[in-house]
Amino acid sequence: MVDKVSTRDLRRKDNIVVHPWEALRWSGQHERTIVAEGEGIYVRDSDGNRLLDAPAGMWCVNIGHGRREMAEAIAAQAMRMSYASPWGLGTAPAAELAERLAALAPGDLNHVFYTTGGSTAVDSALRFVQFLNNFLGRPEKKHIIARDRGYHGSTYLSASCSGKERDRNYFDFSAGLVHHIPAPDPFRRPAGMSMEAFCTASVQHLEDRIVALGPERVAAFIAEPILASGGVIVPPPGYHRGCLDVCRRYDVLYVSDEVVTGFGRLGHYFASEAVFDIVPDIITCAKGLTSGYVPLGAVLISERVLAQVSGDAARDAIFSNGFTYSGHPVSCAAALANMDIIDREGLLEHVREVGPYFQRRLRELLALPIVGDVRGAGLMACVECVMDKDSNDPLLLDHEIGSRIDKHCQKLGLLVRPLINMCVMSPPLIISEAQIDELVAMLGEGIERATRDVISEGLFTPPGAGAPAQPAG
Repeated sequence: MVDKVSTRDLRRKDNIVVHPWEALRWSGQHERTIVAEGEGIYVRDSDGNRLLDAPAGMWCVNIGHGRREMAEAIAAQAMRMSYASPWGLGTAPAAELAERLAALAPGDLNHVFYTTGGSTAVDSALRFVQFLNNFLGRPEKKHIIARDRGYHGSTYLSASCSGKERDRNYFDFSAGLVHHIPAPDPFRRPAGMSMEAFCTASVQHLEDRIVALGPERVAAFIAEPILASGGVIVPPPGYHRGCLDVCRRYDVLYVSDEVVTGFGRLGHYFASEAVFDIVPDIITCAKGLTSGYVPLGAVLISERVLAQVSGDAARDAIFSNGFTYSGHPVSCAAALANMDIIDREGLLEHVREVGPYFQRRLRELLALPIVGDVRGAGLMACVECVMDKDSNDPLLLDHEIGSRIDKHCQKLGLLVRPLINMCVMSPPLIISEAQIDELVAMLGEGIERATRDVISEGLFTPPGAGAPAQPAG
């Protein structure tokens, strides 16, 4: 049961916290929902309201909330041995997990470097690429190519690779080192362009940038299989295969950022090969690795790549990068328990079964006047709101329409993740078809209520109701 502590008092205390992506104008004045409990695909707030957790926390609570087996595994490891320095010591959970990850990873990605989460996994992967090229006597081969609307983390280097414009205000980034190419967003492709032609053009963006920078200067291309917080952008078929071929042609390492897509989100432990037909040089993962119960991240490195700087070839090389909590035994025990649950309950197979139903039901929302696109794969999806469906007009009918929808949905019993004009969802992998119906019904009603708001405020005129839809003013 929810503790009888007043929500007002909890919010007062919570406003001492500077949250991620804090809107500083309202610092100390926010009235955030206080999440008090979780069970299955639902959470309860501090007032006892039950909410369907459509974002699964932050893409991460894959096995659902309140799993006793997870709590017991975490407690048992904490009591058995809570911590050992990863610098010169190993632990059984970290060793067991490394063997399991290597066995599941595609191709020869047989080596595991542990981190504290997704940002530090990406940062470590890219530092390793730079370290490798320095070791090989190629100090100029350092440049990284990433994509607009991609997200790779919040460390200096991983944030520099991120391409979400809204996240770049007032920060410094390594602009001279990282270069962005357009996101392969089929919804925004030129009118009349086929998907095949769009794929070819999108891959060409990568090759053109490598050639312009000079292949001898480009070290890595980093890409999420699906651009997650950029709006669940699913690239055209063949895109990743084409990009990998380009990377191979110019001796550029391919880093697949599977922090979101890994551990079942698309119905497989890793999506790179199983869904997108590539075996990258490096994979980064986190989030679903422990289903968010405790922090943990990992970098999986190709045998072929690591061999260039290890064993007899290593000379005096030391990869002096790491974290106090690398391979934390409690976190690794949680990851092992998490994977046991995924395997025993057949959650990968379940996602492959219900994922198409989830996508099909959400596409019914295209009938609503402000819904321009519904896209996704497996159990990750985005509903994008637009001003003009005929032109796919990216102008927002209201800058905070996503937040409006989220507020209405919360009143109905649903959490979504609002991203400006988009609503993003990635529910726990245990969701049933009946719960998908519940989610879609609440989301549809939330969108309709938000639409009535912007109509009443003169921000939007629905097609067929008089003047063409256009921004107010």
